[in-house]
Order: sequence, then structure tokens, then C-alpha cells
Amino acid sequence: MTRVTDRAVSRASLAFRLILAAVALAPAALGARQAPAPSSDASGQNWTHRVRIAGYGLGRRSAADIVRDASESHVFGIEVDNDITGRYESFLDPDAKLADIRALAAEAHKAGNRAFVYIAGTECITANADATPHTLAKEHPDWLQRKRTGEPAVFTGGAAFWIRKGDEDVWISPYATAWRDQYMARVRQIAATGIDGIYVDIPYWMTHFDGWEDSWASFDDYTVEAFRRKTALDARRDVKLGDFADPGFRQWIDFRIETITEFMREIDRNAKDVNPKIMTIPEIYPGIERAAVVVGADVYQLYGVTDAIAHEYEFGGGNHMATSRTSLDWFRYQVGMRSFRAFAEGKATWILNYSWDGDARIAPPEPMMNLAMSVVMAGANFWDAATHVMSGSNDLPTRKRIFSWIEKNENTLYAPRTPIRPIGVYFSPSTRNYFPDVFLRAYQGIVILLLQTHREFQIVTPRTLTAFSGSTLILPDVRLLGEAERSALSALVSRGTRLIVTGTDATDLPASDAVRRFPECPGSAYLANLEKDFLKTTPAASADFINALPRDQSVRIEASSSVATEIARVDGKLHIFFANFDGLVAGQNAVQTPQRGIRVSLPAGGAGRGWFLPFLGEAVELHGQRENGTLVFVLPEVQKGAVVWFEPMAPGRRGAVF
Repeated sequence: MTRVTDRAVSRASLAFRLILAAVALAPAALGARQAPAPSSDASGQNWTHRVRIAGYGLGRRSAADIVRDASESHVFGIEVDNDITGRYESFLDPDAKLADIRALAAEAHKAGNRAFVYIAGTECITANADATPHTLAKEHPDWLQRKRTGEPAVFTGGAAFWIRKGDEDVWISPYATAWRDQYMARVRQIAATGIDGIYVDIPYWMTHFDGWEDSWASFDDYTVEAFRRKTALDARRDVKLGDFADPGFRQWIDFRIETITEFMREIDRNAKDVNPKIMTIPEIYPGIERAAVVVGADVYQLYGVTDAIAHEYEFGGGNHMATSRTSLDWFRYQVGMRSFRAFAEGKATWILNYSWDGDARIAPPEPMMNLAMSVVMAGANFWDAATHVMSGSNDLPTRKRIFSWIEKNENTLYAPRTPIRPIGVYFSPSTRNYFPDVFLRAYQGIVILLLQTHREFQIVTPRTLTAFSGSTLILPDVRLLGEAERSALSALVSRGTRLIVTGTDATDLPASDAVRRFPECPGSAYLANLEKDFLKTTPAASADFINALPRDQSVRIEASSSVATEIARVDGKLHIFFANFDGLVAGQNAVQTPQRGIRVSLPAGGAGRGWFLPFLGEAVELHGQRENGTLVFVLPEVQKGAVVWFEPMAPGRRGAVF
């Protein structure tokens, strides 16, 4: 198996094992010399929003060779790996690796590119540990994370595929003061090299190796004491592990998430103290589901303390390749990515995922294109590597074609998307934390329903609740609300916003026409129907709920329920992003059924002109026809995906929404 380095092989193979255990720009020509890319563009976006990523092992190839290869294949945003903190030898003596990072940064900047370097989070490996007394575990056993029974997080060859025979792999407590001080010193040294970003791989609590899945670690002395100082509870005695109704366990959940969040905040602060322009990017495999609670890395919280997040986010059976996804998996994937974009609040979202793993029945180009299409239509940045590694490509010509198209159309794909008249869907972090399985079913079902009925929607969070300006907000089985949230909801209702409360009602709002309640959550029921038979489920299964949604849609889309859509304003123009998943069959077929005759209806009175950009194709002009007081555009065939945008209405015209 190809690796980026001896250690930093793809986290994808780890990720699918972990999920199963926990639950479920660039130079146009080679050698071109350009000025360094600006720190931000006219919209205020920095370089992390426009990346087209590929990974390289630093030290195995020269810096000049890496940058040259990246330029040839339209890579902008070069991941390099020599992992100073994740190898005990370089954790103690980083000088040689720092020199390599410094050289790479200089070469990348000469070519007008950007580069970021991989470091481990709470994991560290000592090579040939069986032949030396100087290993992290032997010299610093107090640093190690531990089970409640006291067993240390020390592993050897066979525990994970990247741990070689004779090596020692350990997971360290973020509260081990001496380790943390030295770790932050290494972060400052890396920042001083001039590298553009520090990429922190899986800063987790050890809950994902065999035998540790239900450990809810760590119970080392440092962590237990930190929890006692914060809560006055003894984590070894006062917490009922796995009992989500136990107040002590809920405090343990919050504490573990806060710990990882603060660890990343400190990394960011130390890096920027040395280099204010450097970006911090954690790699996180859990998305919005229960796994985030188990490992303690919650992307909702982490977006607030970092510059971007690289999501190693996966769906599908078997090996979690794009080739393994069912139609429902593709829609759940959309729910996750659109949630990330909402959590980011304008920051970049990177998707490190894997399209193909040697499936003999399906050649790699189609899965690569499907994965790229699904990612960019959601407004996220695409990173697909060879099989399960962080480097290489399953098919380099296809990657070049994808990256070239993204580069040409990056403003359309990545300029800020702003809502127009959205239906809000509330994501409640506290409900997810304490009722993960119940909440996720309700939330996913509601969002998928809106995707399949082609409604404009906006995912709303506690951080964005007060700013929500849509006419309707849905609370999908939200079971916990703080006083600030209740106050914000009351204020929204007072301003004329309508609430739709499904399942549990935690709002404390009096009965009124402004609050519609569905005691049985239609989102959970809709998802259950999809799971029974995705192709036969129709929105009519939730007719009462559909009728409760606002009817003043100014943009109407007539398309198959196997097509996901997003409606937003980009650069002042109405845009619609289409992702077609019709006909995809896990492990059998990766070629979509083309969608013909998709209709978009807009208020009459506009310029009557638009543009259609097919995925990997060229934009063509569209002309609408007036029908019954509306302007109707019939789109060309949509094969995998497409973007459509329209001329804005003339200023002052009534009914203008775009």
C-alpha cells in the first residue's frame, strides 16, 4: 500500500474501522513563477477556500519536485507529511524535519502555491521500540491515556495497519502538562518555517482501537484531576459510563468535547503568535453523528477555534468507498456536508474522502467524478487520494480534469452562498450529544425531505439562531434548549417567524398559530420509509408536514427526488446547484441516469436569461419562456451535476428575489 510517509498513511482505513466500531489558483503551466497568492480575495476568503488538494511525503521527494508535480496537475494546496509530533524521535529533535518544511514552503511560494504540513494530534509512535529503552511510554508512562481500569493506551504492530512490528504507538492525555508544553513548542517552530498551514490529524480521545470502543477514555491522573477541578466529580466513581441520562456522564461528555476543542484552540494560538497568517486545519473523521461524542472531536465546536476542517467523512457499507454508497447514503452524505458548511459560518470545508479501492466491477474514473461532484455542489473542497492513502490518485488524468474544471469555475463553486428565503432546520448540539441516535434520525429525515422536494433551506445552529431571517424554522425532535435558545426562539416568533416543532417540544412557548407541533416526528418517519425502499418513497408520505411548510416559494424546481438541490445567492445572482444520484447502485453501477426536462420557474419580469454549467462541462446560455405569470427555464440534460444561475431582476421590480 502506498503511503505518504511510514506513519501517515490514509486515515480512511482507520476511519471506516472506527465508524463501524463507534456506530456507523495554481500555475497554469509547469515551472511558471508567480507572486504568492493573496491572503484573501475580494470576498474576504483566504486560500483555504480555493484548495484542490493532493498529498506528498516530504523527505522522500525534494521540495522542488513536489511543487513541480503539484503544478502539473492543477493542485493548489499541497499537503506534505513528515510528522514532527507523531514520531518520538522528531518530537525530541525536530531540526532536520523543520529544514525540510522550510524548503518546501519556499518552493511553494515561488510557484504561487500554498502548502500545509501534517502533524499528529494525541498519537505518537516510537520506531523499533523493542530495541531501545528510549520510548515515550517507557520514559513518560504518566502521559498516557488510560481506561477506567488503568490500562494504558499503548499499542504495537497489528493494532492498526500503520503500526509496524516492533513499533510502539501511544495516545497521550491532552492534560499531560510537560508533553503539552513541548508539543506547543514544536507547533511554534513549525509556524516559524513559513509554511501556510498546520494540519492536525485526529486529535482524539482513544476510543477507536479494538477493545477501547466503550472505554470513554481517558481516566489518567491528569485528566481525572482536571475533571474534578471543573465539576467536583470523580470520573472513576461518579460517572455512569454510557448512560446518557446520567448527569455525571453528561458532564463527562461535555468535558471531553471541551478538552479537544481547547487543545485545538491552543494550537491555533501558538501558531499565530509566531505567524499570524498561518492556518490551522484539524482532520476529523466523525461528522454530525454519535461518533463525534465518542471521540470528543465535535466539528461544530472545532469550527469556532480553527481556520478550516478537513473532514474524512464517509458513508456506505463495506469499505466506505464512493462505490459502496447506496442512493440513501449519498443523501445522508449531503446532509453531513451541508451541516459542515453551516457550522463553518464562512470558513472553508475540506472533504478528504476515497472514491475507489480496486473494485473490479467499476473503473475508477466514474466514482472519482461522482465523489467530486457531490462535494463541490455542496460548496466543499475536494481531496480524493489513491485507495486508502492520503497521497496519489486512482486515476491521474481524471484528477487533472476535475481539478482543471474546479480551477476554472472556482468562483461559481466557492464564492459565499447566502440564503434568499430559506426554511430553517435547527441543529441542536446538546440534543445530539445526549440523544444522538434519536436526534440524528429526525434531523437527517427533515433535511433529506427538503433536498428531495427542492426547497430552499438553511441549517441553523445556536450560533446563528438570532440572525435567522427566514419565514419558518423547523425544530426536528430538539429535546434540549438553553435559556438563550428559548429566548431567541421567542424573539423570532415575535418578529413573525413560524416554528414547526416535531417530536419533543422543549420550547416552552404557548400554543398559537405561530407554532405548529407534530408530536410524531415526520422526519424520523420519512427516513424510515427511505430505508425500506428509497426509490418508492415520495414526499406524499409526509403530506401534512409538506402542507405546513411555507407556500410562498419564488423559485420552483421540478425534478426527480433522486436529485439534490441547493438554492442560494452567489455574487448577487440566484444560483441553483444540482447533484444527481439517480441510478447509482452500490457496488454495481456508478453511472447516473441522466435527468431530462428539469424545470425552474421564477417570477415573471426578469431578464429571462440564465446560464447552465454542467459538471466538467462549459457554461451555455439559457432563455426562459413565460407561462402563467412565471418565467420557466427547461434545463439541458443533467448527467452528474450542474449549476444554473440567472440574471438579477431590474432594480425596483416587484417580486424580485434574486
